[in-house]
Amino acid sequence: MTNVLKFDGDNSRTLETMYTAPEVVAQRRAVLQMLQPCLAEKVLDVGCGPGFLVKELARAAGPDGKVSAIDISESALALARKRCEEYSCVEFRCAGANHLPYPDAFFDAAVAVQVYEYVMDLDRAFSELYRVLRSRGRAVIVDTDWATIVWHSTDVARMRHILEAWNEHLIDPVLPRTLAAQMRQAGFVVREASVVSYLNTEYDLNNYSYGLAKLICSFVPGRHEVTREEVEGWSEELQQLGSAGAYFFSLNRYVFLAEKP
Repeated sequence: MTNVLKFDGDNSRTLETMYTAPEVVAQRRAVLQMLQPCLAEKVLDVGCGPGFLVKELARAAGPDGKVSAIDISESALALARKRCEEYSCVEFRCAGANHLPYPDAFFDAAVAVQVYEYVMDLDRAFSELYRVLRSRGRAVIVDTDWATIVWHSTDVARMRHILEAWNEHLIDPVLPRTLAAQMRQAGFVVREASVVSYLNTEYDLNNYSYGLAKLICSFVPGRHEVTREEVEGWSEELQQLGSAGAYFFSLNRYVFLAEKP
């Protein structure tokens, strides 16, 4: 059984829907505010997913800029290409964070949202990011501390069991706690850090947690001895809590601005 969650096929389409949630839109605004992309800059999106941020970066860079976007998921890249087809300054490649297919000191700025927590060799990944940025180039990194998740359930043991199994979907579920130190070790200067909190108090298909529950339900059965019946019972409870006005979900993501000296 593969441990790391693959964002292919149905998962890519679920992710695309999740990225339209109001809290994720607010996160993109926070990333752009921190990165401050400028006209005619060269910008790299590491792990671009369905391309929502790529489109915003293309608007900021303008026709004289260049936005390069990579992802290891061909289905995600297909969604991103379609989303950004009107922007001539954008180019996509299928590649991973450990082997960036670009020359040294090529980019003015870079972003990586929900990427490095899935990467095994972070030393190599951060070395690659450092290599492709020019001097004074900046990078905005976003990752989740999954231990901050609060999801109301009347069956606390079942909720804990499912979340423990969900932690298998990535390499490091609490990466933000050490991310700044690892970036500094790679040679970066960490200029700024902030937190983006997701909060859903309704069970609504337009919310991030609705899509997250869908991903969890498809991933966890058979892991940590989680049964299909447990997952179905949990999913039904979420709907019931929503109908009763008792739904609650929150999660913290952490945003870091780093600079290559």
